[in-house]
Amino acid sequence: MVLKIHDTLTGEKREFKPLHGNRVYMFVCGPTVYDYSHVGHARVYVFFDVVARYLRYRGYSVFYIMNITDIDDKIINRAREEGVSWENIAEKYTKFFLEDMEKLNIKSVNLYAKATEHIPEIIDQIKTLIDKGYAYEVNGNVYFDVRKFKDYGKLSKQRLEDLIHGARVEVDPNKRFPADFALWKAWKEGEPYWESPWGKGRPGWHIEDTAITLTYFGPQYDIHGGGIDLIFPHHECEIAQAEAATGKKPFVRYWMHNELLWIEGQKMSKSLGNIVTIREALSKHDFETIRLFLLSTHYRRRINYSERLLKEAEKKLERMYSAIFMLEECLENPLSEETELERKFMERFKLAMEKVIERMDDDFDTSGALTEVYVFMKELKTFLMENRGVTAENGEKILKWIRDDLSSIFGIFTRERKKLPAEKLIDILVDVRSELRKRKIYDLADKIREHLKEIGVELEDVEDKTIWRLKGAI
Repeated sequence: MVLKIHDTLTGEKREFKPLHGNRVYMFVCGPTVYDYSHVGHARVYVFFDVVARYLRYRGYSVFYIMNITDIDDKIINRAREEGVSWENIAEKYTKFFLEDMEKLNIKSVNLYAKATEHIPEIIDQIKTLIDKGYAYEVNGNVYFDVRKFKDYGKLSKQRLEDLIHGARVEVDPNKRFPADFALWKAWKEGEPYWESPWGKGRPGWHIEDTAITLTYFGPQYDIHGGGIDLIFPHHECEIAQAEAATGKKPFVRYWMHNELLWIEGQKMSKSLGNIVTIREALSKHDFETIRLFLLSTHYRRRINYSERLLKEAEKKLERMYSAIFMLEECLENPLSEETELERKFMERFKLAMEKVIERMDDDFDTSGALTEVYVFMKELKTFLMENRGVTAENGEKILKWIRDDLSSIFGIFTRERKKLPAEKLIDILVDVRSELRKRKIYDLADKIREHLKEIGVELEDVEDKTIWRLKGAI
């Protein structure tokens, strides 16, 4: 099977071919750390976590970087509001962000690269752009001259004239042209600064990411991800900076952008004040429910956030765990011989494995893949009940696929099966019944069987063992 990725730049699904054989370089835009991350951010983080997980599952060696913007106007303004240093704000919310990532089971990122730890690289890239005639300095500020870069607008499919007339540029009297963007911002009283050839100042937003990727990946790399709201101006400016500085095209082979998460008819954003933080969501739902909710819609389609949909995801997860736990229970007392029903079900199992890969190879269709998993789980539970168990070899194959393969791809199915006190009580009753049968006290043994049946517990005597199961199916 061939993995295909939808590329925003070309607007097409293309076969995935990394630049360096089996090695994949991937970069995703991370947070500006001035506040808590919300569930809209979680959609980006969870989805690209799965992209990295799946690529590794397919045998690729992935170097995944996410940046952290730890110097920005928003950080400076929040520090003023709270009467603390900008470093205090950046450190505080970086810590909270990393905690959120851990709680969401996002473990695929190799490096969280902070902007402030790459100031020398940023300055070097700005120097290169000035030397090549793509940037200019005015009063300690350095701007990128977009008219010098002929491809400006190719990612967002916009022309310079449209940008000007649409008022999508920052007004600044220092600029030669309204659409020019800042690479370096001159120092103002009360703001943090670093020394540079143009005086005291700090980097612009867009230059941080290209300086980081050029440092670790070189002039070209494989995948750049983020929300669709970053296509313009952020990613458009990244292309201009990198390709102007290096002369290499394309800067990125596959641009991947996820749709936004909406709530009550509006996109979830801090500026609109309609956010649900990751921490709030995790206080109501476990991380697997949140991951399943976010991954149950294709990444290029909008998600509407609601407690109802999260509850539905929670119920789906519980039903799938019901099948998993039943399988694990059956493997405690496996069947000795494969039945015809089991042989046919193993063919269905093989098809399910193929379908999941087929869906994921089609532009990381997590929605389609998880639907295939859910349907299979329903059939698994029905099969186990009808077949009254499974042989060890086949059961372990299925369980390994779920607990190892699916868990490694989607970051779910990590929950351990724990016997509840009621289950332990059933074990005791089954043991007592077995002892009664050994002593040939069949009337009492049958009475225990009947009482357990009344509360939905079915017993099956297999050779010298007794297996119990709860009635019901997904």
